[in-house]
Amino acid sequence: MKIKRSDIEKSGPVTLERVADLAGVSPSTVSRILNGSAVVSTAKKKAVEDAIAHLGFVPNPVARGLAGGRTLSIGVVTQAIDSPFYGPTLRGIEEELDTAGYSPLFVSAHWDAASEARCIDVLRSRRVDGLIVLHGRLSDQALKNTSKNLPIVITGRSIKGPGLFSLNFDNFTGGVLATEHLIKLGHRRIAFIKGDPLHPDATERFRGYKSALQAAGIAFDSRLVMSGDYQEITGVQATNHLLDSGQKFTAIFAANDQMAFGAALSLHQHSLRIPEDMSLVGFDNLARSLYVIPPMSTVNQPAYELGQLAATAMLQMLAGKKPTGSLPAPQLIARDSSARP
Repeated sequence: MKIKRSDIEKSGPVTLERVADLAGVSPSTVSRILNGSAVVSTAKKKAVEDAIAHLGFVPNPVARGLAGGRTLSIGVVTQAIDSPFYGPTLRGIEEELDTAGYSPLFVSAHWDAASEARCIDVLRSRRVDGLIVLHGRLSDQALKNTSKNLPIVITGRSIKGPGLFSLNFDNFTGGVLATEHLIKLGHRRIAFIKGDPLHPDATERFRGYKSALQAAGIAFDSRLVMSGDYQEITGVQATNHLLDSGQKFTAIFAANDQMAFGAALSLHQHSLRIPEDMSLVGFDNLARSLYVIPPMSTVNQPAYELGQLAATAMLQMLAGKKPTGSLPAPQLIARDSSARP
């Protein structure tokens, strides 16, 4: 007899017990068939499959995971869920986890340690099987304390401990490569727009900039260094200050692409052409950097691959294996925004 959808809706929620009743088997048999662990006849398996189709039953992954001691969910603490850098990272995490039957729960901490701690508490209350923390402000000790009860993959720093695995990009070398690129083109007066000093990656890129200048015998000039916070507006403001200061320079290295986009807008507003009047280099290789005019030179930091590696490391930890992944070395992508002075 064909079951109408209206009859299903009238009879309440579709449960595993109702599937079992319609198929003429026990609920535990249905559960084992769904988990792929049942040894039953073809006819019995077909009866269960037909009942599922008739009732429109959707297995509850959380309930199935709890039966095995897991929720099949991973908590992911990002800092800004709308960030052009973190977006591809989150997609990499989601796609990698999906292949293993896990689902991510995304929360944003907004670069605030207290918010980050609250996010982790919320995720733990949801009984996630593990945590992926993208950069962040929590101390190493706080993460080590949490990892005693829950495996953690952390990006943006190097940290070791039981239940912990870190993925860190070589920001120092990236800063060296960007600055060396401009030096090799013939630039000697290279301005630098810093990122947030509370970010380890920002301080490492700045250190790379200074190291490359020193290696080339170019004196470091603090007057050519401006502060920023990784947002476009601070790239505009920093470049405005540089131009208004009267300092002579022929190139700008911004510590991330977003600030470089802001710098480009400021240069345009001052009727300066890129690269004819000013060369410009960013950092991150955001997708947009290829499509601005002119296409922007930058240091490649593989955001999507970072997400994949973080998710893979988490799955390895949950399987009782030692994670082995590491991020590729930074690479300078030379495009049309940098040229000889």
